[in-house]
Amino acid sequence: MSAKANIVTGGFSDPVFDSQHIFKAAMDGMARPGKLQSFDLPIQPPSPLGKAAGGILLTLCDYETPVWMNGAFSKSVVPSWLSFHTGAQMAPTKADARFAVLDAGSTLSSFDLFAQGSQEYPDRSATVIIEVPDLTGGPALRLSGPGIRESEIIRPSGLPYIFVRLWSENRAVFPRGVDVILTCGSHFICLPRSTRIKTEA
Repeated sequence: MSAKANIVTGGFSDPVFDSQHIFKAAMDGMARPGKLQSFDLPIQPPSPLGKAAGGILLTLCDYETPVWMNGAFSKSVVPSWLSFHTGAQMAPTKADARFAVLDAGSTLSSFDLFAQGSQEYPDRSATVIIEVPDLTGGPALRLSGPGIRESEIIRPSGLPYIFVRLWSENRAVFPRGVDVILTCGSHFICLPRSTRIKTEA
């Protein structure tokens, strides 16, 4: 398939139904941090973007939501695909983005390089989508906080070893800070900024 064909195909077949379906799953994920979410829709984002990440971007992005991508994403047809289907443009810097997409294994030094929002408008912060090799099989992380009864254990693989420390710094500026969505294939896990994360011994 040509690059042009990759750009214009693979989106929603029923934009209203499909976006509502994914929006509901995303809201449920934010309300219940750590719970595995998924959807089964016939969308096909161009490589290397996964199905869950692509569906979330198609649902939540429009011409008013600049997106920043790193690594393999930014060098592929993914930015053009997203722009064609949603009108979203690429942000020149992390701080300008409302959504950011990081590929598996990417270097992550700090969440505060992304838009943090303000005390008055915390919703103006970024949502960071991180593609990981798997949402199981990695080191155990214990989640607690709003939307979680007692605690929840997740085991995503491929996160940088400093992720828990970076997350602690992110949560310290609440209600500011970023929200994170971990994606793999058609599955995803939401980590709203109010969630506490600790390494499980």
